Amino acid sequence: MADSNRVRLRGQLVENYGGLVRKLTRRLGSSDFAHEALHETFLRLDRVTDAVPVRSPADYIFRTAVNVAKDRQKARTYRVSASEIDALLDVCDERPDPARVVEARSEIEAFKRALAELPARPREVLRSVSIEGRSPHEVAAELGVSVRTVESDLKLALSRCADCLDRTLIRRLGGPRPRS
Repeated sequence: MADSNRVRLRGQLVENYGGLVRKLTRRLGSSDFAHEALHETFLRLDRVTDAVPVRSPADYIFRTAVNVAKDRQKARTYRVSASEIDALLDVCDERPDPARVVEARSEIEAFKRALAELPARPREVLRSVSIEGRSPHEVAAELGVSVRTVESDLKLALSRCADCLDRTLIRRLGGPRPRS
C-alpha cells in the first residue's frame, strides 16, 4: 500500500471528472482552462507521497487544480505578447551594411593613395595638424619653416585629398581650429 494516496486521488479524479470540470469552469470562467488545469493536476498527482494521508481527496484535487490554474495565469501575464516581440525584433541594427563597409574601405584606400602622392612636407603637416591635433606654430618650429608655409602645405594637402575623394573642401576663415 505504498501508493495509497496516489491511487485514491487518481480514482477520485476519474470518478468525479465531470463534476470537477463544471466546478472549475464556474470558478475559472472557461471550460477549456478547467480541462487544462485538471490534466495538469493529473500529472502532479504522481508527486504525491504517502508521508501524510490525504483526508479529503476531492477537495485536495480541486485545490490543486485551482493552484495549477493560478500558476498558468501568472505565467501568461509574464509572457511577452506577439506585438511586443515584433517591437523587440524591429530594433534598428546600427552596424553598417556590407555596401557601406565596402564604400568606407574604398574611401580609406583612396585616402591612402592621396597621402602617398603628396610631397613629404605637406604629408607631414597634414598628419601633425589634422591627425595629431598639433598647432601650426608647433609644426612650423619642428620643421624649421614659417607658419605661413605650414598653412600653405596644409591647404595643399587637404585640397589634394578632397580631390581624390571627390569631396568639396570647405574653407574656414582663420585657418584650422585647434582641437580641444
